Amino acid sequence: MNRYLYFTVFASGLTTLAIELAASRLLGPAFGTSNLVWASIIGLILIYLTVGYFVGGRWADSSPHHRTMYTVLAWGAFTSGLVPLVARPVLRFAADAFDQLQVGILFGSFTAVLILFCVPVTLLGTISPFAIRLAMTDSRHAGQISGRIYAISTLGSFIGTFLPVLVMIPLLGTTITFLIFSVSLTLVALIGLWRFAGGRAALWLAWMPVVLILLAIFALRGGIKATQGQIYEGESAYNYIQVLQQGDFRLLRLNEGQGVHSIWHPTSLDYGGPWQQFLAGPFFNPAPYTTADVKRIAIVGLAAGTIARQATDVFGPVPIDGYEIDPQIIAVGREYFGMTMPNLNPIAEDGRVGLARLEEKYTLIGVDAYRPPYIPWHLTTREFFQLCRDRLTPDGVLVINVGRSPTDRSLIDGLASTIGSVFPSVYVMDVPESFNTIVYATNQPTEILDFYTNYDALSKSGAAHPLLMTAMERVVLNQRPTPPVEKVYTDDWAPIEWVTNAMVLNFVLSGEVENLP
Repeated sequence: MNRYLYFTVFASGLTTLAIELAASRLLGPAFGTSNLVWASIIGLILIYLTVGYFVGGRWADSSPHHRTMYTVLAWGAFTSGLVPLVARPVLRFAADAFDQLQVGILFGSFTAVLILFCVPVTLLGTISPFAIRLAMTDSRHAGQISGRIYAISTLGSFIGTFLPVLVMIPLLGTTITFLIFSVSLTLVALIGLWRFAGGRAALWLAWMPVVLILLAIFALRGGIKATQGQIYEGESAYNYIQVLQQGDFRLLRLNEGQGVHSIWHPTSLDYGGPWQQFLAGPFFNPAPYTTADVKRIAIVGLAAGTIARQATDVFGPVPIDGYEIDPQIIAVGREYFGMTMPNLNPIAEDGRVGLARLEEKYTLIGVDAYRPPYIPWHLTTREFFQLCRDRLTPDGVLVINVGRSPTDRSLIDGLASTIGSVFPSVYVMDVPESFNTIVYATNQPTEILDFYTNYDALSKSGAAHPLLMTAMERVVLNQRPTPPVEKVYTDDWAPIEWVTNAMVLNFVLSGEVENLP
């Protein structure tokens, strides 16, 4: 008898963690997957579990019957399957609201979706106390039984941590993942009712998996989002990915869709924005410096290859190693953004790990992975920037794109300060009509006069690529003072979450929207 009870606890623990992990992907297209979102999900689910443990203990004492526990489990499993189906219209409404930054609707929808998890997670939280009460036949073994049940539940939770994110969501999508766990746990509950309370008790709730399957067939007819101009959407282990067609432009947007990560046009490479500003980096070196001096490029945060395409057009077919941790984004780049240049080597790997592993020497290292609030802290530290400098040639240049808010430059100041503790010369410019700032750092000591001299020489030659000249002109017109070396982020101390969370809250509350092409 206890074997099936233990299996039930295992399945319940697995489903509970699977719901928590899948919840972030359910919310991601509308609200993103920042630390703020994760904190809200984890915090509220812990509260729901706390209530479930408390209620479950009292409930088990008042009704210590298998029928009661398996009935509660059936309702918990059934309502967990309803979450993505009920949330679907709410999320679509929230996604449209977020595009326009209608703050009241945004927070209202976010709260409404999280409340949807209250019933299923609370009910699932009652199962462990129930199981302990039902397994308890001798109080002298109370510790042993409790420990065994919590160990089995935690083992299920361990598997539920990896299975949805690494396997099921990338293959099947978030909604189907929810439904598979929900239907499976409902069947566990029905079998338990049949074994311990008879066939009539199980038959009474046998409609639950049927209803879930029918609702899924009806609900899955539409996509996750219905954004105007959408030509592709998909989910990977890392992101919700969306491709939009706006006139002749094709845009890559991720998660909640604030910001364009890559852009493509069939006949033009001049998109404005931050991408082409990377091209100006090598010309901070002493004059004379030409495009022929650029020998190899690395891009950390390749996305769909906008920077790589522009660099190939300006510098020729120089080898480019592009690090993009999400392999599905690489596939989207190849299919929708013309990312098929033979000189580009897309590498589906974390940029810091890849730079340390390949040990190549680069003329230019571009880091385009700092879109608030998604800033990998390990790419912001002195140790990372020292690795970048070690991978540069003597005339090499590091270029990073940093997001900011209209009134908050704390992230820029912190990163420029940290880079300045490693590189001898650092320069800063703001990208016009955007919330982006570019930071340049040279491997050898340089002066801003070096850049002006190169710009003047290229202008007079008349042979320089127009894209390069536009980027250099923007540097000249939009240069900002270089912050002093004060705070230095390290692998031991890098409070990026504090900085970005404050930036995001200020930006959302301001109601401003970044200009898009």
